[in-house]
Amino acid sequence: MNYVPAVPDASSDIAACQKLFHDFARQTANGTPFYSRLAAGIASDESLAGLLLKAPPAQRLPVLLFACVHWLVLGEPDAQLARFYPNLAREDGATGDPFPAFAAFCASHARDLDEMLPKRRTQTNEIGRTSLFVPAFGLLEREVGALAHVDVGASAGLNLLLPHYDFTYDPGGAIASGSTVRLVCATRGDVPVPSSHPSIATAVGIDPSPIDLDDVDQARWLEACVWPDQVERFERLRSAIDLARAVGVDVRTGDAVNDVAAIVTDVVSVGHATLTTSWVMNYLAADERRAFVAALDEVAATGTDCSWVYAESPALCPELPGIPPATDSDQPTAVVAVHWRGGRRRAEHLANAHPHGAWMHWVGR
Repeated sequence: MNYVPAVPDASSDIAACQKLFHDFARQTANGTPFYSRLAAGIASDESLAGLLLKAPPAQRLPVLLFACVHWLVLGEPDAQLARFYPNLAREDGATGDPFPAFAAFCASHARDLDEMLPKRRTQTNEIGRTSLFVPAFGLLEREVGALAHVDVGASAGLNLLLPHYDFTYDPGGAIASGSTVRLVCATRGDVPVPSSHPSIATAVGIDPSPIDLDDVDQARWLEACVWPDQVERFERLRSAIDLARAVGVDVRTGDAVNDVAAIVTDVVSVGHATLTTSWVMNYLAADERRAFVAALDEVAATGTDCSWVYAESPALCPELPGIPPATDSDQPTAVVAVHWRGGRRRAEHLANAHPHGAWMHWVGR
């Protein structure tokens, strides 16, 4: 029996999808030429652009289709299309226009895409953001001693491995232990880089859909969500996955609003509860963000001191305590520390930063 994929019949919706790819191609032309070229081709192809209509409305984004195809390509490294992927470069790597090979690959994997697009959602675990947390953690350690790290929206839990990564701040110094993963962050301002890894007594993650790194397919999905042009980031992720498998991570299934209080209460017996979020709050609705802060207010009201260090978007999360006013959608990520001491909340804006931790401009104490 021949497989015939469903064809969307809402031409106006397909036109909207084509525009998404057209805009994506224009916006990424300088930084990620591979996906930009593919997006330009998809924008002119109704059948390919219309594939997005198979995804839930909130996930109808070009990056979802690209991640699904990337996942398939990672599983078929000998496919013709794989020869065009910069992160899979090899001696027989292809040059020229990758779009014909991309279109042919999608056609031959129509059944796979039909199954994946309705179920998948883009999910990243950008370890570069740990560079943004280290200076704040150093300040906290000097104040309260050993920390109990709780990463909210932990995905695969790779940010929990902060004590196992090496860091270089340029200028500012380095924290080196011989790790297989080294993160480099360009700096401006008087960044308080600690001389060694902050003391973390325990590290726990919480996520509604944790990625199990022992599951090869799930780990490959995490890799697939990295853009192929970002070769160093892709290789760094693979090294972090190997490290996580060797060291182990504790990531629990849970909800940011409903379960965070219980985890804070659980970890304070071994260290100062120190929560982190990085580009997580924008996935919550405004009322959910307020409820998250209220949950921590309630914990603090019982006499439990805690801290929250976040790296979030001012434009997307204006409700967060201490976040600077948004002036435009391209405003840098804000790094903010929120402290609860003696039942009272205080927030301080520490830095502005690249969303993946490539650079940090310190503005705080």
